[in-house]
Amino acid sequence: MSYRLPPLNALRAFEAAARHLSFKKAADELSVTPTAVSHQIRGLEDYLGIPLFRRLTRALELTAEGEAMLPKIREGIECFVLGVDRARRRAEGGQLTVTAPPTFATRWLVPRLQTFAQAHPEVELHIAASNAMIDSREQAGGFGDEAVDPRDEVSGVSVRFGTGAYEGCRVDRLFAPAYTAVCSPQLLTGKRPLRQPSDLRYHILIHDDTIPDDRLRPTWEDWLRAARAPGVDATSGPHFSNSGLALSAAIDGLGVALAARSMVAADVAAGRLVIPFDVAVGRNYAYYLVAPQAVADRPAVAAFRDWMLEQSGREQAPAG
Repeated sequence: MSYRLPPLNALRAFEAAARHLSFKKAADELSVTPTAVSHQIRGLEDYLGIPLFRRLTRALELTAEGEAMLPKIREGIECFVLGVDRARRRAEGGQLTVTAPPTFATRWLVPRLQTFAQAHPEVELHIAASNAMIDSREQAGGFGDEAVDPRDEVSGVSVRFGTGAYEGCRVDRLFAPAYTAVCSPQLLTGKRPLRQPSDLRYHILIHDDTIPDDRLRPTWEDWLRAARAPGVDATSGPHFSNSGLALSAAIDGLGVALAARSMVAADVAAGRLVIPFDVAVGRNYAYYLVAPQAVADRPAVAAFRDWMLEQSGREQAPAG
């Protein structure tokens, strides 16, 4: 579809003059002379066949036709500016797709993203949550860069929970989570208050099976051994296939869950969860930022990497 439009400079002159109700102030804003503004508006009026201003002795007024046209002209200019700015930002930063384990994405990454968005408005972020980012013993490999077209403006990185062995990629270690017991504050009071680890025998243990192989994640048996709490049945209690569900059950007071400190920091700060005992255990698995070599040096990827490393530097790795 083709459009017959008046010159853009004439529309800009009209919008500025209508906003200021002054050719001189419009000229100052546009860095031209008042005569040039007057000529541009006169040409626009001739093009449209209608008067847009009433030129009084010491004042300038919009006609009814000018008043009717002004909002849409202003809206159109703003759309032009937005379109150019979006193209410029895309050229400078581009689109970045970040794939991460669901619990990491919702409880660690998303609450911090505001600072990245403020520092890098030129990067258009797309966040995807996937359990495929959690390695199993049988699936600990990487993904190569053969599927990445170097001309593609869309960059993709992932946060993976595993060993860090990902071929064909740049790998940056973020942090290893420390797992500890968490529960609703209501379990600290009542008939069977949680005062020492052995009191867990009177409470339900919640099991998080997000990582199916318990050889690769801390279990209640590991934690109870570290807490020196014999006599507690480490196998009883409900099992959840998703960390978010396990934590929701703990928040609702169902029982005590074993969770990564970094994933429950916001809930603890808000008083939804408490950490009743200062005991934590870990495994050799950690969170890694993984980028195919073909996109690892792109500006958007580099900016996100620097930000992630700065944010993850605040995390404490568990001992043992």
